[in-house]
Amino acid sequence: MTSYALVGIGQLVTNDPTHEDGDGSPLGLIDRAAVVVEGDRIVWAGAESAVPDTDARQDLDGAAVIPSFVDSHSHLVFAGDRSAEFAARMTGEPYDGGGIAVSMAATRAADDDQLRRLVAARVAEMRAQGTGVVEIKSGYGLDVANEARALRIAGEFTEETTFLGAHVVPPEFRGSDSARADYVDLVCGEMLAACAPHARWIDVFCEPHSAYAFTAEESERVLRAGLAAGLQARVHGNQLGHGPGVQLAVQVGAASVDHCTYLSDADVETLAGSSTVATLLPGVEFSTRSPYPDARRLLDAGVQVALASDCNPGTCYSSSIPFAIAVAVRDMGMTPAEALHAATRGAAKSLRRHDIGVIREGARADLTVLDAPSYLHLPYRPGVPIAHSWLREPVTG
Repeated sequence: MTSYALVGIGQLVTNDPTHEDGDGSPLGLIDRAAVVVEGDRIVWAGAESAVPDTDARQDLDGAAVIPSFVDSHSHLVFAGDRSAEFAARMTGEPYDGGGIAVSMAATRAADDDQLRRLVAARVAEMRAQGTGVVEIKSGYGLDVANEARALRIAGEFTEETTFLGAHVVPPEFRGSDSARADYVDLVCGEMLAACAPHARWIDVFCEPHSAYAFTAEESERVLRAGLAAGLQARVHGNQLGHGPGVQLAVQVGAASVDHCTYLSDADVETLAGSSTVATLLPGVEFSTRSPYPDARRLLDAGVQVALASDCNPGTCYSSSIPFAIAVAVRDMGMTPAEALHAATRGAAKSLRRHDIGVIREGARADLTVLDAPSYLHLPYRPGVPIAHSWLREPVTG
């Protein structure tokens, strides 16, 4: 197997604070570094002065290298356009989840090839900005056939697929409590049975402040059904106001509770005493003119924090993790180091993965090169495309 050495790395972010060549910080910084890759795995990382012999090498001429971003929350399987909804929000119209039905109609009307092309383009856009692994949810089909179809297509691009049949109650099940109950029955029964073979995760929009989303009781039923079917749990929670999402997520052992915009002291304390990651999605607040989550409060309490894009057609049509990092630093109380760690190692933990979001022996060779000497340039140069997923272009020598 051919071995490749990336040399001339000005600053290497390993996310391994125990590395003998590192600075001992959570980012595990190594100056004047090198990385050796064989196949799809990292086999060595450290000071360039000690790099072993390899079959080929590529000189990065002082560029910084970081673990590729891990985007642990996205909704990429959709058709249609909701830019008018964004424009309306910018004039003061609040978000309540109702626009999801617009995407549902367009997604149901699209054929498989059209959806596949759309997802491929969005994943390519992410890769071009330094994202490695991406989690992809269903949630815009909201019937048995279309939810299963969304997950099959998502599975062509990632192992991290999430069944989100409980995104909102679709229009055909609104209008009465009995109809709504019928939809929850469908999600927990026939829809789950069709979708579970194509998913790793189950998710629910637990949000009593939206008439279209799900109560604590409905959400728990959905999550427990998914767990019984062998899926692992994630939760959309505490986005539009104070609510039960965080407490429910920890109660069922969810890997992550996402949004966390409105948190009580009890919510923060509960998260701090758990293994559930708080995944923050600053692009949503940017795109909805909502208050930003208080990341500083969470970090100071000892909560594990992740950052993700929440790329979706309604509340954040951005696939840029560098943008999320810049916003988190400017508006959410995070340092550049904390934001980068949250978008890499923290997000990997929210997927219960140990082989991504880190540069060390045995990890996946998901590397992102920055057109800059330091990771500090990510928030320092917002909107500038300095992050690129590494592609093998070695010079033999």
